[in-house]
Amino acid sequence: MYILGINAYHADSSAAIFKDGIMIAATEEERFRRVKHWAGFPSMAVQFCLDEAGITLAEVDHIAIGRDPSAKFRNKILYLLKNPGGGWNAVIDRLKNARKVSSLEDEFMAFKGAPDKAVIKSKIHQVEHHRSHLASAFFASPFEEAALVSIDGSGDFTTTMIGVGKGNKIEVLDSVDFPHSVGLFYTAFTQLLGFPHYGDEYKVMGLAPYGEAKYVDKLRDVLLFDNSNGLFTLNLKYFRSGKQGIVSYGDDHIPVVAPLYSPYMEEQFGAVRKKEEPLSQYHKDMAASIQRITEELIFHILNHLQKRTGLSAVCIAGGVAQNSVANGKITRNTGFKQVYIPSAGHDAGISMGAALYVHNQLLHQPRATPIWSAYTGSRFTNEAIEAYLKSRNIAYARYSDEELYEIVANRLIDAGVIGWFNGRAEFGPRALGARSILADPRRQDAKELLNSKIKRRESFRPFAPSILKEYVSAYFEVNDDVPFMEKVFPIKPEMHASIPAVTHVDGTGRLQTVDKAVTPRYYALIDAFRRKTGVPILLNTSFNENEPIVNSPENALECFLRTNMDMLVLENCVITRNG
Repeated sequence: MYILGINAYHADSSAAIFKDGIMIAATEEERFRRVKHWAGFPSMAVQFCLDEAGITLAEVDHIAIGRDPSAKFRNKILYLLKNPGGGWNAVIDRLKNARKVSSLEDEFMAFKGAPDKAVIKSKIHQVEHHRSHLASAFFASPFEEAALVSIDGSGDFTTTMIGVGKGNKIEVLDSVDFPHSVGLFYTAFTQLLGFPHYGDEYKVMGLAPYGEAKYVDKLRDVLLFDNSNGLFTLNLKYFRSGKQGIVSYGDDHIPVVAPLYSPYMEEQFGAVRKKEEPLSQYHKDMAASIQRITEELIFHILNHLQKRTGLSAVCIAGGVAQNSVANGKITRNTGFKQVYIPSAGHDAGISMGAALYVHNQLLHQPRATPIWSAYTGSRFTNEAIEAYLKSRNIAYARYSDEELYEIVANRLIDAGVIGWFNGRAEFGPRALGARSILADPRRQDAKELLNSKIKRRESFRPFAPSILKEYVSAYFEVNDDVPFMEKVFPIKPEMHASIPAVTHVDGTGRLQTVDKAVTPRYYALIDAFRRKTGVPILLNTSFNENEPIVNSPENALECFLRTNMDMLVLENCVITRNG
């Protein structure tokens, strides 16, 4: 049985395909379109998934979309009645979007081998946004029973959903409705700090360790904890009215977030930082305070949920689940002892979650094995890569695996910055050793090297360590499997000096544990570096330059040619600056 899942007409549109409950392929549309957070219909991702499965659309048994425009319809009407006037503009915009979701069969008719429209329509299931998030985390997890949390900006009028998963079923316990949203809270303050673009929230998380959390008490008037149910509300006078709309999608399918802060927020917390205005200590202290109170709220929700369910495991998804700093603190600040977060915890994971929801919840199928690998995207053979390089007249050398690891490890030791293109691309926002830029973590100047040669990004943003999983306890204060780089942990103080390039200013690192069974080639490269240096870690950042992560040899080569990285590795083919 084949189930195709999609996230469409929503930021980070994507597709995933399952055969008898096993994920065959999953990828974001932005990887093909080369536009960050692309939000239209994921036609190229869908075609990729069909090709990977070796089937046509006619052979797909079920199509799951992670949107249900009819969800919470009564709540939406009540909200409109309480917010007359300008609210209708936002409603009309959402209705247009909902109409697209409700007529997907028209999009699918464009695919080669598509059955007639009525047949396609009969296969489509609409799965509520946050139920898709919960499914992406629980049904992919190793837990037979777990508490479930989904937190983000908003989806299908819900901003937070809590529940319980057991076997192949999810039960929703409670939810929070728009406009009360942790995601909108964090985004509004992200904008206030001068980061206006969709997806900029991670910059506040990176800036936070440079400040002191001085303004947490003041923020308690903005984000109101509810002790009766373990949830929260917002003090709406700090926010621009949501009735004019929050996220809009133009004809270019690029998500644009409207300014979310009200004049009152500026009055209380200062004017919006202008683009050219330097970051002051106040901005850094605000970032620290925003991050701290967000963590406190996450722990507040989780602790109430843990007491309510009595469970020791929790599965988390949604945009706020990408807050890796908070994720790393969960087992030390709540009653939960085990945490699973999927590789695509953000909205791209909706495609995977919607498909899993249909397979398990609706069709009552048994769960498949847990998902520990994010490598479900594009892949290319050495032969295809060589043919492409020859067509471009690019000088290269092809090596055996053993030769390759030695050559790359030596270049890393010699201050090299390496573009590493290996195996199947990752599903999710993190590069995990398939589409990565690598450097020596022992170098004090590695951040400067990367920013001067490639990234040209804010100096306060950290770079992550990829570590062989057997060595985690030697370097980190918390020993955990973190395959998707989804948690930040303290690095042992005595190890800071040995890996300065991946030790953030607060002594932490965003961990990725590398498992030989899951990604043998990346493991072998790090192990070759370990044998030469004694350090089982590489600095790992995404292979891109102000664009989506590279998806093809062409994307990788173009990035290499327009930057100053020292070596490009395309599977076993190596290109160096001196040819």
